[in-house]
Amino acid sequence: MIPLSVLDLSVVTTGTKPAAALRNSIDLARHVDALGYVRYWLAEHHNLASVASPAPDLMIGQIAAVTKNIRVGSGGVMLPNHAPLVVAERFKMLEALFPGRIDLGLGRAPGTDGATAHALRSRLDRREGDDFLERLHELCLWETRDFPPGHPYNNVVAMPDDAPLPPIWLLGSSDYSSELAAQVGMGFAFAHHFASYDAIEALTHYRSRFEPSGWRATPHGILAVAAVAAETDAEAERLASSMDLNRLRRDRGQFLPLPSVEEALAYRYSDAERASVARNRARLFVGSPATIIAKLQPMIDAGRPDELMIITAVYDHDARKKSYSLLADAFGLAKQVAA
Repeated sequence: MIPLSVLDLSVVTTGTKPAAALRNSIDLARHVDALGYVRYWLAEHHNLASVASPAPDLMIGQIAAVTKNIRVGSGGVMLPNHAPLVVAERFKMLEALFPGRIDLGLGRAPGTDGATAHALRSRLDRREGDDFLERLHELCLWETRDFPPGHPYNNVVAMPDDAPLPPIWLLGSSDYSSELAAQVGMGFAFAHHFASYDAIEALTHYRSRFEPSGWRATPHGILAVAAVAAETDAEAERLASSMDLNRLRRDRGQFLPLPSVEEALAYRYSDAERASVARNRARLFVGSPATIIAKLQPMIDAGRPDELMIITAVYDHDARKKSYSLLADAFGLAKQVAA
């Protein structure tokens, strides 16, 4: 069976303050580590009342320190917000402290609104436009040390210099990152949970055009999906009602804490709103484990991802842990660990 991983947003709910959401992330990481999940990634978002963590590198260190086997990484660091040297230093530190267990996932978007993005970068770089490729190149140069002769950065060393950068992954929701990841020979993670681009096409394109590099010899594609599992389809639908209302609000630009199931079930949807929720359900897998596998299997067979990364953002933390437990059993993680 396909390996499973976790993408965590440290979701804030109407009943869970941000500090508690961060502690829940640490608790969930311990839980899925014991279940046999292979990877735990944390996102970077800013100025969102619904997401508690703007600094995945800090959370990575905390989680790696209290887990044993699971790889911990960023899903991802939003590279436009950071000087590449700072990213190199922090992730080399993490790799030095937890060798062989750290991942560096990179995204092109700022992960926030325009004003906040300006505040993040205003003291760093006043250039306009998309400079992701330039920043990615510089980040790689801090590892390879291939700066041109006479370049001032030849006299700068990203410390600790006896630890390598961890594996780099490019995140995407379109064909751009799949093409780039294939060209530079890096891992690729596709964000099906909010993408409008076809996941199967992105993963197939990445694999068919992959060029071996010093970063990776073979392609590795991760498919990130939103899923809510429960003992029954009816219970899973009840839990997912919070995500339905939350997505409707996000589409209106309202990034509020995740509402409770009771609030979501009491909401009076218009016909247009119900249609919007139904459209979003194409990016959300809900049901018993058997129902979810039946819905996911055609995409897995066609896209052939090497790994499935699950994001479950439900209101109740115990229900969230239960969802990951049910999926672990359904996908045979205990058998994989035993083998």
